[in-house]
Amino acid sequence: MTQAQFVVFHLAKAGSTDAEWEDGAGADPGDPGAGRDARCIVVDGATEAYDSIRWVGLLVDAFLGLDAGERPALTDGGMDQWFGLVQERWQQGAPRSFATFFEERKFREDGSFATLLGCEIQGLDGRRPGWSAVALGDTVLFHVRHGQVVTQFPALAAEDFGLDPDGVFTDPSARGRMRSRLQRATGWLAVGDLLYLATDAFAQWMVHANSAHSGQLWPMLAGLGHPEEFRRLVSDERRARGMKNDDVTLMRVEITESDPDLLVVCL
Repeated sequence: MTQAQFVVFHLAKAGSTDAEWEDGAGADPGDPGAGRDARCIVVDGATEAYDSIRWVGLLVDAFLGLDAGERPALTDGGMDQWFGLVQERWQQGAPRSFATFFEERKFREDGSFATLLGCEIQGLDGRRPGWSAVALGDTVLFHVRHGQVVTQFPALAAEDFGLDPDGVFTDPSARGRMRSRLQRATGWLAVGDLLYLATDAFAQWMVHANSAHSGQLWPMLAGLGHPEEFRRLVSDERRARGMKNDDVTLMRVEITESDPDLLVVCL
């Protein structure tokens, strides 16, 4: 039976601790027997926003259904309904009191914000496998087959990153904008295909690297096997000014026919 294997690599911006990482990622392998498709999500919380770590965690859990709620349908209507739901949950979790007047004003007037890339993988029960994805902002999915990009979604050029990206806002008045800017895409999958979901700094670097030396990029990313390898890669690129200093996250999804031969647990 076809399977999806998920691996997540991440690193906080230089000068920050792991606890200050403001991205988020999660995966649900699904239950083909129960008709529950696999899902994964990567989000990027805005550093200047109010409590972006809480907002990021709320989005990940709600998209995967880990909060005991119903997972959103990846349709325009389903996502719009979900936007309203997560905004309500944000308000319900508001602090009972604030340390300062300025903190309360930031919560009330600015709120929080995060870019989002959510993906569902269908057909792991024996049907033809495929993926469906939704996106707001510059968190990006790359579908790679035989070392070549089949689809990049959203199709951003390197210079498009960081230019007032769309995203999911806590402010209910932004719901119309979110609804109108939501992007959706689909694709078919084959055994051996890889999906990469990356937040903006790493995704921008991937776009550059794919244009310059794709023959090296995809084998290298497919071969990443330990968080320390990822940290070295990011640190080297930051020092060389090939990657901006920002929180980075990369999720790799491999479509296989069997369980992995080796399971590595990194603590």
